[in-house]
Amino acid sequence: MDSMASNNSDVLDPDDPRVTGVTAQNLEDPADIDHNVLRLMDYKSRRKHLMRAKIEFNVTSMMNRQLFLLKLARALMTFGAPSHRIESQLVAAARILEVEAEFIHLPGVIICSFGDQDLGCSETHFIKCGGRLSLGALHKVHIIYRSVVHDEISAKEATDKLEELLHAPPMYPIALRCGFAFILSALICPLAFGGAFVDMWIAGAGAFILCFLQLCAATKSAIYANVFEITIAIFVSFSARGLSSIRNQLFCYTAISSAGIIGILPGYLILSSSLELASKNIVCGSVKMVYALIYTLFLGFGLQIGSDFYLLLDAGARRHLADLASTLSSVAELSGTWTADNNTNNSSLPVTGTWTFSHILAPHTADVIEGCFRPQSAPWFRQPFPTYCAFVIVPIFSLVSSLANLQPVRSRQLPVMVVISCCSYASNKVANHYIFNRSDVVSAIGAFTVGLLGNVYSRKMGGTAFTSMVTGVLFLVPSGLSQAGGITANGNGIDIGGAMIAVTIGITVGLFMSQALVYMFGSRKNAAVFSF
Repeated sequence: MDSMASNNSDVLDPDDPRVTGVTAQNLEDPADIDHNVLRLMDYKSRRKHLMRAKIEFNVTSMMNRQLFLLKLARALMTFGAPSHRIESQLVAAARILEVEAEFIHLPGVIICSFGDQDLGCSETHFIKCGGRLSLGALHKVHIIYRSVVHDEISAKEATDKLEELLHAPPMYPIALRCGFAFILSALICPLAFGGAFVDMWIAGAGAFILCFLQLCAATKSAIYANVFEITIAIFVSFSARGLSSIRNQLFCYTAISSAGIIGILPGYLILSSSLELASKNIVCGSVKMVYALIYTLFLGFGLQIGSDFYLLLDAGARRHLADLASTLSSVAELSGTWTADNNTNNSSLPVTGTWTFSHILAPHTADVIEGCFRPQSAPWFRQPFPTYCAFVIVPIFSLVSSLANLQPVRSRQLPVMVVISCCSYASNKVANHYIFNRSDVVSAIGAFTVGLLGNVYSRKMGGTAFTSMVTGVLFLVPSGLSQAGGITANGNGIDIGGAMIAVTIGITVGLFMSQALVYMFGSRKNAAVFSF
């Protein structure tokens, strides 16, 4: 059979009743049936009341179960659940609730169809909503879902909890989230893009402005939301090129421009689409992949426009940049002729001839570190950070990254997320030391480490694998792109799409390999599960 027609593409959720063997014992709400009233009635009234209550209660119960499935679908989409698992989770919930339902997930839309064998009719619901990754709310949704699937609470009670969760205000205010964006860009600038102490503050300021516009202006204006990414990339690149054109080369353009827009990189979107394609969800995965690549090209195009626009206004900076490029690529050649002093008996050697010596002059390459000019005579605030600083920066970055994705501070998952993210960076760094110019292979090794730790934590300690792994996976995106010359891609914005694909495919392969290894052992090893 064709691989796209594989029967194994319809995966089972780990909490599906066909895997766990749980039977439904909690379909009815005890509050809906008043047993005390029935004992006080005579036979005729009790029979009449039971017939009426049975009809009304069965209709209400089925409506409650269907409403729970609709609320669950909306909550999963709103809080950024892994899209290749949404259908399997909804099928598992419908099966334990004994509801005849079919689900189709398209980008931004979930189609729910409920059937009735007795009446021979069906009704279809379209759930259309958008959202962003919210780890804390997503963890609560997963707990509610598992409680229903394991028959611990009723559908009506779970619907009330989901409704309260959907209408809850954001966990952190806008000012604090902008502060998180500032810290993330300031820390990733020296960690992944070779920035110095002076560069990290400029990159953080650009990320602060970006986050403020994203949360305030882009959400209120539909017109500005369409051009938000391009305009902010042009602004960050224009500012970085202007600062890097100062005479003494105090700032680094590559580090500031790459770290400044790290908050709007579509790393999670490309990762989700790759996982969907790997799990044979062709329609949803291909649509998201194409959108994410075009989005990435927009960012690269915006960076290129901002840089070129400043060089157009500042002719001196343009000439200085051209002179620097010609100096780094200059070649010295010496040529001449020679004539033998005496004639020998060896006829294979000519008596006369010409010679040419070529020497490539690269006087500043020793001072160029990850695209930034760092002379050894420069002061400490213009030098790259020492290697041991990563022991402090990486845990802080992982902690702030989890909080920026709306993870609660007081949660058991937060230390686990930080530890897994630090292990991901360490494995990525070690692999990059031995494997050169292969960002996809290095990212696959880092993702394998994340997937192994996250799945073991989920199976042995009962945690949620997805929320514990997502910080470490998102950490691999800027780390992998830094090996491809930064987000500016050595002056060619089109190359960003290829670099992003290479990094993401490596992450996807690493996650699937780790999952296959973990679920190869244990009582549930026959279930085709994708825990990320």
